[in-house]
Amino acid sequence: MPIFDIDFETMPREGLEAIQLRRLQTTIDRVYATVPFYKKSFDAAGITPGDIQTLDDLKHLPFTTKQDLRDNYPYGMFAVPMEQVVRIHASSGTTGKPTVVGYTRRDVDTWAKLMARSLSAAGAGSGDIIHNAFGYGLFTGGLGAHYGAERLGASVIPVSGGNTKRQITIMKDFKPTILCGTPSYILHLAEVADEMGVDFKDLSFTSGIFGAEPWTENMRAELEAKLHLKAVDIYGLSEIIGPGVSIECKEEQNGLHVFEDHFIVEIIDPDTGKVLPHGAEGELVFTSITKEAFPVIRYRTRDISSLNPTPCACGRTHIRMTKPAGRTDDMLIIRGVNVFPSQIESVLMETKKILPHYQLEVDRKDNLDTLTVKVEINEGLFSDDIKSLQTMENQIARDIKETLGVSARVMLVEPKAIQRSQGKAVRVIDKRNL
Repeated sequence: MPIFDIDFETMPREGLEAIQLRRLQTTIDRVYATVPFYKKSFDAAGITPGDIQTLDDLKHLPFTTKQDLRDNYPYGMFAVPMEQVVRIHASSGTTGKPTVVGYTRRDVDTWAKLMARSLSAAGAGSGDIIHNAFGYGLFTGGLGAHYGAERLGASVIPVSGGNTKRQITIMKDFKPTILCGTPSYILHLAEVADEMGVDFKDLSFTSGIFGAEPWTENMRAELEAKLHLKAVDIYGLSEIIGPGVSIECKEEQNGLHVFEDHFIVEIIDPDTGKVLPHGAEGELVFTSITKEAFPVIRYRTRDISSLNPTPCACGRTHIRMTKPAGRTDDMLIIRGVNVFPSQIESVLMETKKILPHYQLEVDRKDNLDTLTVKVEINEGLFSDDIKSLQTMENQIARDIKETLGVSARVMLVEPKAIQRSQGKAVRVIDKRNL
């Protein structure tokens, strides 16, 4: 089993928690002294750095939210002077101001090590060639995977997103063994490869590292069947460090190992903020304990997950988080029913003869919310009579109703009718506030 940093990743709990506490206390001292936002929020909560004597004391500290980062745009949350910042990344800012994050030289080195550990967990080693289809630029995915691959000693092809036909040619000629990208774009790659007469089973891939958007176990099965590789989920946020916060191991693919020597993870009730016990489902909250330029304290991710402290069969002892089931801010409320896009996806992927490309449209008519599910089907099905297609639409609608308790109109559309994305897929179009 390849483990890039065996000392930390297999450490007994007692030793790991001692490291966490020491690094947490150092981080709290530093942000209180250097980041006005944290001094103000700690003072308002009646807490001083000296009050943090145990890991359990973390729960007394106030949360940090994405809105806090936007309110301090662009550099108000930085804990070092700008002359020490060697890298700046930012979110897309599609729902407001972008969140801006910074890295010192040491932060970049830490990030590279974490991504090397992530790649190792997915089965990569120094002899591998990594086809990196994550986007480069302000998005952290591309450069994060790139630096991690180089740190691991692997060869990296910095192909990024787009130029899809050229990517297929590169896959054939360069013979990469590890594939990285968002699952929706990787499925598009598979689709284009099929059009070009290229079968992934004739390529050299052994593992795929997919993330940056939620994807289900059904999607994993689809990816593995189409690509003939092991599909491993990776998790990260720009606000925490980027990709490399946690990843599944190739051996088990059963929960994402959180690199706890760099991050403390909690699960909270998203409504009350109360810390929940291991095994309970709630919102993921992260505290970074080694970041220099942009440390965050109790950052609310909005991702829904649960934690499993049981050591993994792969040998790693770090806590595992379940594959995020969705986000609290992605949740749709349709006539009083809470619906996550990933739940719709699970139902759709159980249906034969449809393609893994779908989109949800939410609208409001006569003061009532409506949900339309558009899903692509195999081209051959369009030769069927209209009645057969309507029967299939009705059956999927019944499955959604029985599984989720919400009524939806299902529209079967031809292949390529839903626009492809080179990055994160656009799953929801909400017209209620347009």
